[in-house]
Parts: sequence; structure tokens; C-alpha cells
Amino acid sequence: MDTDLARLAALHGVATEYRDGERERVVIDPDVVVRVLGLLDVDASSPGAVRDALAAADERARAGRLPGTIAVRTDRGRPLPVPGVLVGEDGTRREVTELPAGLEPGWYRLETADQTATVVVAPPALPEPERAWGWMLQLYALHSAASWGIGDLGDLREFTTWTGAEHGAGAVLLNPLHAITPVPPVQPSPYTPSSRRFGTALALRITDLPAYRRADAATRAEVDALRPLTAGGRIEHDRAWAAKRSALELLWRADGRPEPTDADDDLWEFATYCALAERHGARWSRWPDELRSPSAPGVARARAELAPRVAFHAWVQQQVQAQLVEVQEAAREVGVRIVHDLAVGCDPEGADGWALQDVLAMGVRIGAPPDAFSQQGQDWGLPPWRPDRLAATGYAAYRDMLRALLRQADGLRIDHVAGLWRLWWVPPGESADRGTYVHYDAEVMLAVLTLEAHRAGALVIGEDLGTVEPEVTEGLAAHRMLGSSVLWFTRDVDAPGEPLLAPRRWPEDSVATISTHDLPTAAGFLTAEHVRARAELGLLGDVAAEEARAAQERAELVDMIRAEGLVGPGEPTVDELVVAMHALLARSRSRLVLVSPYDVIGEVRQPNLPGTVDQYPNWRLPLAESLEELRADPRVAEVVRVLRDER
Repeated sequence: MDTDLARLAALHGVATEYRDGERERVVIDPDVVVRVLGLLDVDASSPGAVRDALAAADERARAGRLPGTIAVRTDRGRPLPVPGVLVGEDGTRREVTELPAGLEPGWYRLETADQTATVVVAPPALPEPERAWGWMLQLYALHSAASWGIGDLGDLREFTTWTGAEHGAGAVLLNPLHAITPVPPVQPSPYTPSSRRFGTALALRITDLPAYRRADAATRAEVDALRPLTAGGRIEHDRAWAAKRSALELLWRADGRPEPTDADDDLWEFATYCALAERHGARWSRWPDELRSPSAPGVARARAELAPRVAFHAWVQQQVQAQLVEVQEAAREVGVRIVHDLAVGCDPEGADGWALQDVLAMGVRIGAPPDAFSQQGQDWGLPPWRPDRLAATGYAAYRDMLRALLRQADGLRIDHVAGLWRLWWVPPGESADRGTYVHYDAEVMLAVLTLEAHRAGALVIGEDLGTVEPEVTEGLAAHRMLGSSVLWFTRDVDAPGEPLLAPRRWPEDSVATISTHDLPTAAGFLTAEHVRARAELGLLGDVAAEEARAAQERAELVDMIRAEGLVGPGEPTVDELVVAMHALLARSRSRLVLVSPYDVIGEVRQPNLPGTVDQYPNWRLPLAESLEELRADPRVAEVVRVLRDER
């Protein structure tokens, strides 16, 4: 690759090569590098353009220009190339020639003679997480006699208060509860949300709303009649949302069509998007030109025309936030932390795609480069943050998103946490293998996350599975954020053949789990259901080889269980092995152990089967047992006993 192009790419965080999962060097096509630079408004289309861009960068460096946003630790100072005035959140001003150690954690503004920069001051690390165990739930899959065809916040409140009071569980990790676009078809995947700043109205417990309690008997009867049931062993998101939307509209009208008086600008903007989506469809890129951004000329007029619908959607979102807080407070009373999950991106056609166009690389899709799991690479269809725009705007959109989630959470899991360091960008019109990594300022990304989690008193979990550079795991540990240890993947990489690593040797700063939503359940792994399901759908080339591999992996696991003395002589049953696997987890050094109802009750089907869309009922499988049945299931009692004894 041309030396000047490589230098220009490095200045803007665009990779010209990387190491794959086998640690082999892969060189990026220069045309892809040029395209990605162009997406960052850097012209590299010719040698002359590259020279001009480098000259401009050199001039900025000579002038002592500061980055748009600077991260500082409370225990360390940072020199400045020029003096300035540091302005605190309370307006306090002080002249500085450096950013001194000992600053209070918070957000500052640094004013110099010709520039204003944002300064984020964060503690060096979060408090050390306590040792605990808990659950990880796909909330939509939980169901009870009171829920409406899909798991809801009422189910969550009942589950957390039960497991906290009776079991001594310390945490419940949820799938993302991000907002949906309120028009069909509803996206079933919680990892492709309309907005990560707001919550999903699908999770509302309708009969817990204050408006329901205030309604007259006739209105409550009309609402009750709308309740759908799970049918055919599948969660029908569209049907559940249609019923809840109708119920919410009935209650809103019965309550006098209230218009929130304390809604902030972001909430009105989100509610406006929802009302516009009802009128013009879910894809804002197909709306009339005058409506395609919040600042577009027709939006204010449309908002006035749709005022009742805007008020309705703002009211609905306030009910979501209120129930989320109620659940959090009830969980705290029994010592349970509610941990929310942050998806790696948003639907480009959703509310955040519409509202945050200035800081998102619209048209780009993030994913993963080719590897052994996906030889063509992965395209997740989600737009990434633009690192240059984040820095220029003081990371406000990222900060506000974290704050929105942490308002009702005692912990946050970051999906694909390596995205704080780099993301695989696929330019418009290209296949997933025709992309490259774009790097972010991880120091600032981590500082913002640390500061906001510190202020909220929240723990942070990073999903650092797959091909992850060492600095990711090291960075998490340095900030006392927990990584992820999964039974199938945690291996002794220093031993011949990389055998399974005994849990007592697992990293202490991690969350221990048997599996994840994208991997086989415990019973599915033991019975090779993950091989059968993929073979049935034609997703495997050599089925016999996969079956042999699954058998070998099962035997390896059983050998470890025997070595730990967790099963007796003879061939153990699946149920015995499932209990033993939970005992393995409980023996781990990991600070937090999380177990899944899918594993405990012997469910063989995994929630999501990567590589499929409609061929498999991803995100639509309810738990095989209701909440009432879970509470009475002896298998739950046995696993809880093992966890409490071992921990």
C-alpha cells in the first residue's frame, strides 16, 4: 500500500491491515481504505488529494490543536500545548496551563485562545465488584398467568423479588430492552432496536399502569379483553404489540389524553418520530424530504398536526420508564442488581438513525471480517458512531445514551465491547469481506463509560468473546469492568491442544456463564441439538464432521466434570450433567456467575441461531415453563442449592 495513504489512514484510525482469528496478517484493499476515508470526509481519491490531506493534518499538529474531547483520570494530570480556562459543570472557571491531578469526576469545558474542547474527568476504575451469582434472562421469553403473550416488567419484578428473597441471588442480566418502532412488522431481535435511548413499550405490564387502576370497571374490562396468549409455541411480537397499543390508547383516552409536562427535548423528538412513522411508515429514508431529519423544515409543522399522537407516544414512554424504575427499586429491596444490556448498534431506519444522523456513519454497516465461523464475514446492518463527530460534539450522544440506560439499572453489559476500541466498517454496496476496521479513542470511550457508571453506582460487563485484541480484556480489567467467561470457550491456550480450562483458573474479573443467547443451551450441547438444527436447515457442509466434533467436545466436558468429582461412576444423565455444569460455574474464580433458565430446565433450543433469519424462530421462543412452573420446579431448587453451596 502507498506509504502516504497508509499514513493518512493511520491518522484517522482507518486500518490498512489487521490480524485475523488465527493471528495471521491480512492486508486491506487500498480501494476500501480510500472509500472509508471518504466516509469520514477525508479525500484520498488521488495522490494529490492524499498529499493535501496530510499537509492539512501536519498544519493542525504544528498549531497545537487539541482533540475535540480529552479524557483525564482523577489521579493523573495531563499537559496542555497551550494555556486555557477550565470551566466546570457548575460554571466555575479556573486558568490552567495543564489539566491537574485531583480534579473532581465530571464534565468540563476547556477554552483556549482559538478553540473549545470537552474534558471528561473519570475515576481510574470502578469499585471492585462483589462476588455474587444471579440469572440472565431473555425477558420476552418469560411468561406468567398475567402477561400478554410476551414476558413483561411485571414478570421481571416477580422473578427478581422471588429469586432475591428466597435464593439470595444478587443480579439479573436482561436482554436489551431498547425501544421498538411502533408500527408493524415489529423487529423481534432486541439487538436491532429503533432506539437505544428509550425503552420498549412491549415490556409494559398493562394492568400495573396507574391509568388502569384509575379506570372505571367498563374500561378495565375492555382492556382485559384485549389480552393475547402465546399460541403455537411462538411469541408473536406483532400481535402482542397490537394488543398493548390498543390497550394503551384506551387508557390514555380514559385518563383524559394527558400530555406530559416534564418531557425533555429528546423525548419529544422520539415521540415525534413515532407519530411520523405511524403516518409515513417505519423507514424514514422513504419519508418526504422535508421530514428526513429532526431539523428538516416540515417536522415542526407535522408535529403540530400530529400533536395528539406525539403526546400519546411521549406518555407511553413515560410509563415505560416509570415501570423500569419500579422494577429496579423492588429488586434493590431484596439485594438484586438489575443489569441492562446495551446493543452494539441501532436500526438505521429507526428513531436513533433519524435523530442522530450527525454522529452516525449512515450507509455504513458494522459486522465482522471473515473467520472460521463465517467465511464471508458478517454484516449486522447497523450504522456505527463516527469517531470524528463524537469527538467534535463532546461525546454527548454516547454519554446521553449511557445515562438513559443507567437511570434504571444497577449494571450495564456492553455487547461487543471491542467496539469501544474498533469496529469493522462495511462501506455502502460492499459485501462484508470488503470492509476494514475503524478505530475509536478507547481512552475517551472508557472514560465516559467509567464516569457515568461511577455516578450511577453501576457495575459494567463487557462481552469480549470471539476475536478480541489483548488490549480490550486488559482495558476492561484496568477499569474494574468484568469480561466474559463462557464454559464452551474458556480454554488453556498455553497447553497442547488448548483443552478446557478448569473454572478455578478462570479470570477473576469476569462473568461466568455456561452459554450465551447465540450458543447452544446446556441440554442442546449435550444432545448435539445445535448440530441437528443447523443440519436440518442446510447450514452445515460436512454434517458427520460436525457430529464427531460435538461428540468429542461433550466427552471433553464430561471428563472435566468427572475430574472435579461432580458425577459418580457410570454414564450420567443429561439432568445430572446440567447440575454438574452449574457446579463447575459456581467453583470458578469469576466474581459473578450467571445462570439461564433455559439451561436449568433442560431447554434444548437456543434463543438465536446465528446465520438464520426466518429459517429459525430467533427471539420468538418462549420458555418451556411459565414463571409459576419455574418457582415449583425441583431442578431450579437443585441448581440454586448447588450455587449457594459452592459460592
